Amino acid sequence: MVGKILIVDDVATNRIVLKVKLSAAFYLPVIAADAVSCLALARAERPDLILLEQALPDMQNAEVLRRLAQDPVTRTIPVIVITSRHDPDIRIAALAAGAQDVLSRPVHDQMLLARIRSLIRARTDLDPAQDLDGPAELDEAAASFGYPGKMAIVTTTETGAKGWQASLHPEFSGQMTVFDNAHDLAAAISDADAATVPDVFAIETGPDDTESGLRILSELRSSQIARHSAICLIRPDDDPEKAALAFDMGADDVVPAAMSPAEIMRRLQRLLARKREADQHRAAIGDRLRLAVIDPLTGIYNRRFALPHMAQIGRRAMDEGTNFAAFVVDIDRFKRVNDRHGHAAGDAVLVEVAHRMAANLRPGDLLARIGGEEFLAVLPNVTLAEAQGIAERLCRAISADNFHLPDGTTLQITVSIGMAISDAARAEQANALIEEADLALLAAKSAGRNQVTLGRSAA
Repeated sequence: MVGKILIVDDVATNRIVLKVKLSAAFYLPVIAADAVSCLALARAERPDLILLEQALPDMQNAEVLRRLAQDPVTRTIPVIVITSRHDPDIRIAALAAGAQDVLSRPVHDQMLLARIRSLIRARTDLDPAQDLDGPAELDEAAASFGYPGKMAIVTTTETGAKGWQASLHPEFSGQMTVFDNAHDLAAAISDADAATVPDVFAIETGPDDTESGLRILSELRSSQIARHSAICLIRPDDDPEKAALAFDMGADDVVPAAMSPAEIMRRLQRLLARKREADQHRAAIGDRLRLAVIDPLTGIYNRRFALPHMAQIGRRAMDEGTNFAAFVVDIDRFKRVNDRHGHAAGDAVLVEVAHRMAANLRPGDLLARIGGEEFLAVLPNVTLAEAQGIAERLCRAISADNFHLPDGTTLQITVSIGMAISDAARAEQANALIEEADLALLAAKSAGRNQVTLGRSAA
């Protein structure tokens, strides 16, 4: 099955017709006859999309949309409202309440299926199931879609540019840029970055150049900078087959040019909100990925990241015929710091040791905290003499200047380092190299601390 669609309609015939059409398109239809059932099934089934009848007997349409939008479990489910009335006020009200689109009967089958595909694709950027931890119920509520963003109006004539700017600008509080040819747009995109690229592109196609809008749409979708921007195609006609093609090519919305500026602006604001929420969601995912591999105290990598990355360094060394070194670094008498000065002092020492080590390693070297007061450094493409020199430099960098503790006292801190270096025969044996460095570290401790000891094979 492609996806699960919740059909909500109090008319049995409408439900049956939609169910047959969606089943033929390999969707899994779920049926509800009223608003209460809709809300319950949306929570229980978590469909990929909801087709919602505008006039239900037990609850106002706006209230159903409001409850769906406020529930953390259902708020990212896109909703298409279907109505028998051709009333722009109804469409604007539904969009304002949270619907992603409003379609009037009779609904063209090809266009409906293309719209469903479009919204389900867009939802992947907002799906709480992608979160790395925590249930959807704990997600922060979506931000209001009234925030001022960046919008680009793209037309093919100067007259069209001025007209759209005049009609839409009074409704929009953000930054609006107008392009009256594709060349200027392409130049602007090439100079843009993630911070300056428009959040939404509204592309108008004239009656004599219907292909130009699709070409611009395709180019924006293939752009590394603009691919996450929302795109609305403003067409000179209301041809459902052409609209379906635009949706399948990546348009987020397709509207006829005859639609009122107020409704077009409301649709653009919905796209703006969706795009902003998707940006926030991607940023949250990135933060969680980063936190999963970063030690929160010192800010360097943790063991979870270090060991697989070290294995990767080993494979690359074997392919290139080079050596790499591993240091296991332990803070001398660290327990004494905690016992005498408290854990806040111990934390300050850990942070400063990590800082001094990072400052004295090469840019491509790996540094991670792998235990309480134990660190791992991995140096790719290095000779034995170079590795030993860097290890000794780390020892000097730690012991050279006293550490300042939170209570105002100062301490001299030293570290002991066990070092091992790979050879061509065992470049992939990362764990064995760490074990060898661990044994060398024990030897450094036994020999008086504050020194570098080579592993048996390196010596």
